[in-house]
Amino acid sequence: MNRNEVAPEDTWDLSKLFKNDEAWSEGLANYEKMAEQIPAFQGTLGTAPENLADYLEFSRDLGILEERLNYYSDLRQTEDEGDSSARTMAGRFLMAAAKVQAASAWSIPEIQSIPDPTIEEFLKDPRLQEFSIFLRKLLRYKPYILSAAEERLLALHSEGENTANDAFSVLTNVDLDFGTVDTPEGKKPLSQSTFSVFMENPDRKVRKAAYETFYRNFDSHKTTLATLYSAQVKQDVIRARIRGFSSARAAALFPDKVDEAVYDNLIKTIHANLDILHRYYHLKKTVLNVNPLRHYDVYAPLALVAHKKTSWNEAVDLVETALAPLGKEYTDTLAAGLRGRWADRYENKGKRSGAFSAGSFTGDPYILTNYKDDSIRDVFTVAHEGGHSMHSWYSARSNPFTHYNYTIFEAEVASTFNEELLFRHLLKTNSDPALKHYLLNKRADDILATLYRQTMFAEFESISHKLEEEGIPLTVDLLRAEYRKLLTQYFGPDVEFEPESDLEGLRIPHFYRAFYVYKYATGISAALALAEKVLSGGEPERNDYFNFLKSGGSRFPLESLKQAGVDMSAPEPIQAACQVFGRIVEQLSEVH
Repeated sequence: MNRNEVAPEDTWDLSKLFKNDEAWSEGLANYEKMAEQIPAFQGTLGTAPENLADYLEFSRDLGILEERLNYYSDLRQTEDEGDSSARTMAGRFLMAAAKVQAASAWSIPEIQSIPDPTIEEFLKDPRLQEFSIFLRKLLRYKPYILSAAEERLLALHSEGENTANDAFSVLTNVDLDFGTVDTPEGKKPLSQSTFSVFMENPDRKVRKAAYETFYRNFDSHKTTLATLYSAQVKQDVIRARIRGFSSARAAALFPDKVDEAVYDNLIKTIHANLDILHRYYHLKKTVLNVNPLRHYDVYAPLALVAHKKTSWNEAVDLVETALAPLGKEYTDTLAAGLRGRWADRYENKGKRSGAFSAGSFTGDPYILTNYKDDSIRDVFTVAHEGGHSMHSWYSARSNPFTHYNYTIFEAEVASTFNEELLFRHLLKTNSDPALKHYLLNKRADDILATLYRQTMFAEFESISHKLEEEGIPLTVDLLRAEYRKLLTQYFGPDVEFEPESDLEGLRIPHFYRAFYVYKYATGISAALALAEKVLSGGEPERNDYFNFLKSGGSRFPLESLKQAGVDMSAPEPIQAACQVFGRIVEQLSEVH
């Protein structure tokens, strides 16, 4: 359906950000007017603590308005990426923000130039206490901050940095028409968001037809897609080199204070446990009674209850009950938001595919889904995105704006924690053996997708960036060849691929935000450990978890998780997560 045909109660309410598009335009004008004050602060920040406080308070207020403008225009654009008015709003904001970045490019170098003893003395000023964490984190960047003139040039360039990502999104969500697929129930539309449902269809002919139709579209645009991804990688590498980082990966991990050894440790530990994954694919081959097991078979369910219908409100009820161990404040707040208008629930033409949570300091922690009531996976998506949103809810209420925002590394813990509690609740409260069988299969597939599959994606990102850094052009043939090697390694000897299977590496949206996906794998490992601690522990363990949710950006993620009881710098949590997956595979093997 078109966007204007969607019932308002099924959409998010962005009025906490701005009442409407006209109010947003007024906000943008105010933002541009405020920005005119920026030059007056230049040259004053190191002269007295009150001058630094004046600028930081101004910058905070400007930042809050900027975040509201950004979230509103971006969320409006995701509603229908073919809507030119929404794209115009997003473009207007980006242009205005780029000017603000350029106008304030001097500020970070100026703060960095203040001698350390002077900063320490300044921090005794009560007005600067709110900004102490921000300032101490900022000082870490001192070796990578350029001159004011150079920072201004980079800020001016920022407006074009999203071009590859935007082009990829428009191409795959708007311009590509995937058509329909013949099913026993008639023709059904194929899209980015419905593809996963087709891959779970128990009818192998339907899976094969959907797979071939889907990838035929990507094959006809493969060179364009490869060029877009290559451009993104080049940009990542250039940006890292300009700032003096040893690699694009090092630059991406630096803000979280995550050593590259953590990234390598994840890949190494997963490699050591690929035999468990291969056993699961062998089980699928046996149970599905297919030889060979093709790429379009690996997501097919081992149980036939995958199409049990669950309405949106029924999904909210399930999530609310499953998360009861977290207490009434948590569940009441989340349920009210999901039943209200935190979420933009259903697919419409041009809407961004997938799901996400967008939690800001000012508005509600908004959720985008493309919910389908015939996929139990989408119930877990509600729990997952609800975890993100409640993390945002607690963080925004427990921290000042300057450091309320938690990292993605931590975010994936809160979301997959909720999935684990939902799984355990459904497994415990359902007596139907067939449904329990499906839930085990579902959980195995979810852990596989989050732990193993995201690690494969992370390894591909590492390979592609390293090739670029070595001066090797990322052609479509090279990207496909490298991705096929990983497909073969991760899926093992029982899975056979189609000629177009390696095009999967050119259709992953997260690749346009480099070195993001490894956090899914580390996140589920931490979440499984914390879920066990909370459910088997008492009030202290729950309090530790809530302290983690409330920490926002007050600590670096590894420090925050360690205080919650999980050391992600060690291989043990990854190994333990693989063992959880292995035990589920064993349970499924016993059933069959």
